[in-house]
Amino acid sequence: MGQPSYPASNALIYLTYGAFLVTGVWIAWLWRGQSKKDFLANNRTQKGQIRSRYVLLEAAFEPPSLSSLTSALVEEILTSLLAIPLALNFIASALGSGILFTYPEIATIAGVQGLVVYALSSSLPLLVFGFLGPIIRRKCPEGFVLTEWTRQRYGIVAALYLSILTLITLFLYMVAELSALQQIINALTGLNGLWAVIAQCIVTTIYTSLGGFRISFITDNIQGAMVVGLIILGVITVGVKTSVDRNLVESSGLLGASLLGWQLMYILPVAILTNDFFISGFWMRTFASKTDRDLRIGTSVATVVVAIILTLVGVSGLLAAWTGAWPGDPPQLGSIALFLLLEQLPAWVVGIVVVMTVSLSTAAFDSLQSAMISTGSNDLFRNQLNFWWIRLAVIVLIFPVAVVALRSPSVLQIYLISDLVSASSIPVLVIGLSSKCYWWRGLEVVVGGLGGLLTVFIFGTIYYGNAQDGANLLLLEQSLYVDDWSAFGAFVAAPVGGLLWGFGAFALRISVQWILARVRGHRFDALDRPPVGDPSFLTQPRESSADDDHQEPSPVVKTSSLKGKFL
Repeated sequence: MGQPSYPASNALIYLTYGAFLVTGVWIAWLWRGQSKKDFLANNRTQKGQIRSRYVLLEAAFEPPSLSSLTSALVEEILTSLLAIPLALNFIASALGSGILFTYPEIATIAGVQGLVVYALSSSLPLLVFGFLGPIIRRKCPEGFVLTEWTRQRYGIVAALYLSILTLITLFLYMVAELSALQQIINALTGLNGLWAVIAQCIVTTIYTSLGGFRISFITDNIQGAMVVGLIILGVITVGVKTSVDRNLVESSGLLGASLLGWQLMYILPVAILTNDFFISGFWMRTFASKTDRDLRIGTSVATVVVAIILTLVGVSGLLAAWTGAWPGDPPQLGSIALFLLLEQLPAWVVGIVVVMTVSLSTAAFDSLQSAMISTGSNDLFRNQLNFWWIRLAVIVLIFPVAVVALRSPSVLQIYLISDLVSASSIPVLVIGLSSKCYWWRGLEVVVGGLGGLLTVFIFGTIYYGNAQDGANLLLLEQSLYVDDWSAFGAFVAAPVGGLLWGFGAFALRISVQWILARVRGHRFDALDRPPVGDPSFLTQPRESSADDDHQEPSPVVKTSSLKGKFL
């Protein structure tokens, strides 16, 4: 078996963690004087931090003698280079060690069609942050998470509702990440993955509690670059060392289309796009972008890179089938197809994958940690907590996450539960982004989100003929990969049902308010436009100006006094 020795595996794992710990603590020491605001978020600072490093480069490549066309081209190239750190952050946040299970698995089940759909469904939603990010930042300039705009637009009740869903989603993602890490270390090295989980929790908790979001942002640059480099190296080595049996390629049936593949073309875009709205780490990086242009370039680069990485990782499932490594004897699950393939390769190739796994997991996990703390501080405590209480929260949070991770179900099921919740809640939420829908209130968001889940239960009860299986469909216990229409129906019922319940709540609210106005002799004002000065309804675009590059971030954490309407 292509497996490093125990001493070599231990060295690879813990030296990698040690390097991340030293790097994180060193950066935290350099920024030891940062304010609470910088600990929680870095709004519109990313480009400003990087630009000073390229002042000499700009001067060297923009002498007065260059033509205006050449100068414009150089400026475009420099702008793209300046956005690379932001792109690396989106890449690091979008990936995680769980991709080593989920993408090879879908390749073994739905073939090339399913893999391409999954990779594109996971990467293309990043473009949404480049499109919606500027809109949200104009509507909520002092915020750094989506829940802050929700508070200003829909009121406290809707904001707390979305915040709870966001925190639960982040918790589930942290659990899934540690669960995946433990299983991967077990499979790759034969070591007890528990100790790697403990090491990662200690390392990321230390430097995240010291430096907060800023440390996560900087370390993600390093880890993101490492992941890209290691994946390139791993792909080359796997490609050179793997021998494909052409007879197995045809007989596997993985090149053709399938019913599941067509179903996934709807399920996965809906599930992943809506779920990304709950990932506060993406929104914090969106607000951290200095200008809208940086944001668009950064998300575009990240989209392309993430799509390539996920496709390459998923191809390992195809290779495992086409080399005979999977399904094996006795037949094994498709989720471990990558590891079955690695068993046929030299130990040093597995060593590369071990380091890549640690880098993937650490980059994703510290992003989730900082996102959860920043979201909780902003939404639950309005950023009024003492600096040291926030740092203590980082430490305390890790214990329930680690405990649940060690006893958690499959990684895919964890993702699917949060996907179904987001599919019911996000469609009714984003209606309020349009200034023409000023009449949409927080009541509709909450009722629509909960109603979407109720609709899934109703659909499942009707589809299976009993309430127990209808309730189980909410947990998607049979996964996505079934030979019926249950999962497809669930992801249709969630958003459609949510919208129907939302509009039903709107009609009921308007009717009640109209009746009350008539009874009390008041003017019916439920459909009046909001005040012009309310930024959560702002429609005029604010273009990034040259002055943005010289603006200094505020030294204090600001929270808006604006409160949207729930009714």
